[in-house]
Amino acid sequence: MFREEWYKNMDINLLFKIAAIGILVAVLHQVLVRAGREDQAMMTTLAGLVIVLTMVIKEISELFDTVRTIFGL
Repeated sequence: MFREEWYKNMDINLLFKIAAIGILVAVLHQVLVRAGREDQAMMTTLAGLVIVLTMVIKEISELFDTVRTIFGL
């Protein structure tokens, strides 16, 4: 039963969002580097990294809450 609930809660949209952000950041980085704006390219890359890490940290927090609930901690 737990396994079935895990599959229902698994969200594939998160992976698509991360992939879309990665592609967008990569394209922006290349455009800015070719335009001679390396500083802005690095800031764009860092902003994309922060956004993705924020999304992943939220999911990890939910994972820890689920584990805590399962083991009654």
